Amino acid sequence: MSLARQEASDDDDIVSGINVTPLVDVCLVLVIIFMVTAPMLSEPVIKVELPKAHTKEGEERDKITITLGKDGRLALDYKEYATYAAMEPALKLALAMSESKLVILKADENATHGRLVDLMAKAKDAGAQSLTIATERRK
Repeated sequence: MSLARQEASDDDDIVSGINVTPLVDVCLVLVIIFMVTAPMLSEPVIKVELPKAHTKEGEERDKITITLGKDGRLALDYKEYATYAAMEPALKLALAMSESKLVILKADENATHGRLVDLMAKAKDAGAQSLTIATERRK
């Protein structure tokens, strides 16, 4: 009889462990949500059609992207500016914080050549050490 009473008391012990299964489930759902939404966050501010060229992929470094639309609109990384004068302080700050001081120019293929050259000169004056013009690969 004492053996039967001891088995019953073992079944009634308090569970002192934490069930982490719901926590893991929630974390996995959050990871999936972030994986799905991350590509949507990297959409450019100004849609541009890049010129076609035979290029090879560059290495990923810390970079600053200036976008020039065909209508003359400007963007620095993911923020649009009305004029270069409005963008210049943010560009100087970004270049000061950058190790590589690399500026990538994304200009619409229908943007004026003079505007692009002017933008390149102003980026150099702001402190850019190297400039790259973004293109799309020919197919």
